[in-house]
Amino acid sequence: MIRRSFLLLAGSALMLSACGFQLRGQQNYAFKRLAIVGAPPPVEARIARLVEGGSDSVVVQSMSNADAVLRVAEARSFSTLTLNELGVVQEYQINYSLNYTLMTPDGTVLIRPSVIALNRAMTYSTQFSTAKVTEADLLFADMQIDAVDQLTRRLAVLKTLTPRPDQVVPGVAPAAPLPPPPL
Repeated sequence: MIRRSFLLLAGSALMLSACGFQLRGQQNYAFKRLAIVGAPPPVEARIARLVEGGSDSVVVQSMSNADAVLRVAEARSFSTLTLNELGVVQEYQINYSLNYTLMTPDGTVLIRPSVIALNRAMTYSTQFSTAKVTEADLLFADMQIDAVDQLTRRLAVLKTLTPRPDQVVPGVAPAAPLPPPPL
């Protein structure tokens, strides 16, 4: 029994390493003290947890004590995705965007203004409207977590706090929407 468990564990580890899986490990951010400005409390708390838990950097409250200042804003919206034959909404598209830029306290841009834009489709029924509101809240929370995870990976791209103009990390924006299909 012990031998079978060991072989299963070793085989699982071998398969995970063969597919390129790698634990996140320790991040090495260019800044050691980060101030977060404008972020909603859940976003700020998750950024702080990921930065402090995965590196030797800390989040500070004062911009004067910071090596870098992260300015964050989020936006949420709904748009109609599909209608039924009576013109009643059957499906909504839930949109979430996280806008950010990283600067030094004196205003030098380290990461140009960027956007992380996510969306999810959600079916809708007036019969279950209360449940659908809760589902939308859960989808927004999931997208918020995903966006903050992406943001912390993008912060790791920065290699120096004194970049030359060609070393400034470019901004990232969502792709342009597709043109409407021909009629």
